[in-house]
Amino acid sequence: MIHRLNLSFALLLLCTLAITAAVIYPLMLDTLVEGQRKELREQGSELLNQTLAKPTVPAQRLEEPAMQDMVPLAPATKALLIAPDNRVLFSTLPALQAAEMIEIAKRVNPATGISHGKDGQYIVETLTAAEGEAQASGLTAVMAAPLSKVKSIQLALFQRMMIILTAGGIMAFLLSMFVTRRLVDPLAKLRKELKKVERRRFSEVRLVKSGGEIGEVARSVYQLAGELEKYQHTQKQFFQNASHELKTPLMSIQGYAEGINDGIFTGESAERGLNIIVKECERLKKIVTEMILLAKLESEDGIFHPDRVSVADLIQETVERINPLLVKKGHELNVNISENANEQLIYVDRGKVLQALINVAGNAARYARHTITIDAAANGNYIAIEIADDGDGISEQLLPQLFERFSKGKNGETGLGLAISRAIVERCGGRITARNQPGGGALFSLQFPVLNEQGPLPH
Repeated sequence: MIHRLNLSFALLLLCTLAITAAVIYPLMLDTLVEGQRKELREQGSELLNQTLAKPTVPAQRLEEPAMQDMVPLAPATKALLIAPDNRVLFSTLPALQAAEMIEIAKRVNPATGISHGKDGQYIVETLTAAEGEAQASGLTAVMAAPLSKVKSIQLALFQRMMIILTAGGIMAFLLSMFVTRRLVDPLAKLRKELKKVERRRFSEVRLVKSGGEIGEVARSVYQLAGELEKYQHTQKQFFQNASHELKTPLMSIQGYAEGINDGIFTGESAERGLNIIVKECERLKKIVTEMILLAKLESEDGIFHPDRVSVADLIQETVERINPLLVKKGHELNVNISENANEQLIYVDRGKVLQALINVAGNAARYARHTITIDAAANGNYIAIEIADDGDGISEQLLPQLFERFSKGKNGETGLGLAISRAIVERCGGRITARNQPGGGALFSLQFPVLNEQGPLPH
């Protein structure tokens, strides 16, 4: 790609130089000829205005030093002074050449000021003195300069101009190569890294260092590859955990079913085996149901039906739903709702958020020793609902992956409850976090945007 760009730019420069040469070369000649004609007219006018101190006889050539004293002439300029009766009063040419120059002056092209002679082309200007101008009355001055001299100047100027343009073109080409390399090299490297993304080799993607918009795109690709690598790792871990979670109850079901079928388990053993089969089937059903629910929460929009919900009512219903579990375990529950949160509303799906709160509170009841605390307070534009227990807390190894699928601690069930809770809270525009308390036990915080009655409903 970089070679094609450089070749295209080189061809463009060559075309530009060729067009410039074709346009400038004849224009330069016209300009030089016009300048020469102007100079000849000025010299002829000066010649006519001079008082002829030494009049000459016809066809006599005036010596150059004497002519230079009268009017400064260029070495190649020819001058004739002709009387009204066509007598040559003086000239810078021999008599024969003077007569030829008179004939050349008669054939001059008025538009271009150029006439042809035996030994080449001449630029000729003829000036006649106006009547009444003393001694010069009726005199005609014929001024001529060889066109070859002008063309030699044209060629010299053109060569210098082409040298300058060529040098500038070479510098522009080198600069374009440098700029093109700075632009194209990062793009080529970025294309190579995108090929790795295409082949799902996310861990091999490297950051392409560049500036400007290309650098921003390169950083976005690098971050995308990192996110895809995490997602791929999560997916692999999910399938591994899912297969393990499903395999364990299936093995129990298969073992007892085959044992009963083969007559190994009979009587009370067979009845106990059937009970285990029923329990494992219920467990399988729960795992599959939660997996389907989690998939829907993360992908479908139609399952959410948000509405105005009172924070106090939501907490009260959560307490009522987990109260049997607390009674069974003998735990104490403390609920603290601040005044600024008691009357607050949030815009969420009541049923889904209630399920998230029950999952978190049930998890706290499972690991608490004696007490569970639920606090609610308004913090700026958010309502924070915190659920804490006095248990052993969350292990540091488990804490970073706590809300991932099939991530569970000791005595955990399916490992999907907290993942479902996170999906629900985030879909409602909130955030859920977990940490260990300094005095012991775990603390879960669920934050939701406060519903502003005067403003638009949150998404």
